[in-house]
Amino acid sequence: MKKTVVAAALGECVHVAGVSNFLRLAEQAGWKTVFLGPAVSIEKVIEAAKREKADLVGISYRLTPETGERLLGEFTEAADELRTNGVRFVFGGTPPLAEKANKIGFFELVFEGGEPDDQVLAFLKGESKGINASIEYPRNTIERINWKAPYPLLRHHFGLPTMEATLSGIETIADAKVLDVISLGIDQDAQENFFHPERQDPRQKGAGGVPVRSKEDYLALYQASRKGNFPLMRTYSGTDDFIKLAELYTETIHNAWCAIPLYWFNKMDGRGPWDLEGSIREHQKVMQWYGEHDIPVELNESHHWGMRDASDVICVVSAYLAAYNARAFGVKDYIAQLMFNSPPGLSDAMDLAKMAAMLQMIEPLRSPDFRIYKQTRTGLLSYPLDPSAARAHLATSIYLQMALKPDIIHIVGYTEADHAATAEDVIESSTIARRAIENAMRGAPDMLSDPKVKNRINWLLHEAQITLNTIRFLSANSSIDPLIDPHVLAQSVITGIMDAPQLKNNPYASGTISTRIINGSCKSVSKTGKAISEQLRIEAVLKKREE
Repeated sequence: MKKTVVAAALGECVHVAGVSNFLRLAEQAGWKTVFLGPAVSIEKVIEAAKREKADLVGISYRLTPETGERLLGEFTEAADELRTNGVRFVFGGTPPLAEKANKIGFFELVFEGGEPDDQVLAFLKGESKGINASIEYPRNTIERINWKAPYPLLRHHFGLPTMEATLSGIETIADAKVLDVISLGIDQDAQENFFHPERQDPRQKGAGGVPVRSKEDYLALYQASRKGNFPLMRTYSGTDDFIKLAELYTETIHNAWCAIPLYWFNKMDGRGPWDLEGSIREHQKVMQWYGEHDIPVELNESHHWGMRDASDVICVVSAYLAAYNARAFGVKDYIAQLMFNSPPGLSDAMDLAKMAAMLQMIEPLRSPDFRIYKQTRTGLLSYPLDPSAARAHLATSIYLQMALKPDIIHIVGYTEADHAATAEDVIESSTIARRAIENAMRGAPDMLSDPKVKNRINWLLHEAQITLNTIRFLSANSSIDPLIDPHVLAQSVITGIMDAPQLKNNPYASGTISTRIINGSCKSVSKTGKAISEQLRIEAVLKKREE
């Protein structure tokens, strides 16, 4: 049976925006809501609470604090019997009056404006007794996604060039309660050479993130996050010694989920010691290890192609291959990463179509044993240098992402084009993101219903199947599924079926594809710059291979 909440603006106050928002959130949390309107007398509120058998009564007053204080005194006296009988009360008002209301001690929760919707929703779901009260925050990813729904988890990258600065920053971020997940940014030596001190370069210490060099370092970083809203922590899966790192991360920072590519982080992109085929095989082993330990896995694959100006079709194909391999190697909870603005020139409509096509491609893979969660993010290379413009870009990008109803939003700080985010930058970017999310949650237009977006989705799905079928035909071994065969997957790059313009002169990739932004989408083009179908592009690739 639904609980009932009765709410009104008290006395002569006619400001009901806060009351309306509170009741909207109550409906999301499953309450029956009764709105009495503006300027309601104390007697009518009490009468309605009795008539409706209210479980919760919310009142607001946003006029003169002195008048409001007198009114609250009269109200609490009149409502004392209801409170004694178990009815709960909340109040919303201006900060000066909110302070006075808190001192009265009658109200379970007092709003002064600006409280995040997701925290108010947690209260209404019964997960907390108040905004500042102790909350039992879930300690693993899937539980936290379900706990916070319908709002997405918020994740942000953070790692400064020294342990001291990173430890202090993590504590500041946790205390701010703005993030659900801190993605620990570690330097390149930690990713590649953690277990090989002899290979580490002291001159590169702190390059790209925090220089963790021991198990104790990881334990200290995790301990720094055990306050505030107890954010989950995760980090890169590394570029060598993958399983040893996985065991270390699980033991120390309780890695929220694994993030690893399929084709990347090897000699092809200069980020690891492995050759292409060998790294694919190693990445598959990592997926299997995390799957066996019931830890979610994200394949941060498709955006690496997009960041190198690959066509939208190639990006969609890579998203499918990533999910397909994750399922094949025992991943149970799969996080599909969707990086918008890659390449940066995409229009919002075509960018959204591209991401929706990725999700439609992988949806048939979903099963009780392979659950899919959506994670969106803003493009790393898309931020303008001007900080005001960058803030605007962050907000508009996240508003667009909300069209996909993500389970996780990876916030890319607005300072990305200028410097690695400080704790203060992380908090500000997260606050901007929260507002964009709240605006979208209150009723954004259905951008996926645009006929141009639908047509683009269908076209991408059709073209992607052509590419996938071509990869399947590369296999000479009928006993191995070609879409998970490391040799076949490597050959798909070597032959140029999977290709990107920025892979030119690469020791593994072809780099012969040409792409161009046409009508807001990234398409393969001929030597004359004219858009060509995937069929024509692949025919040219295979013909060159035969020569």
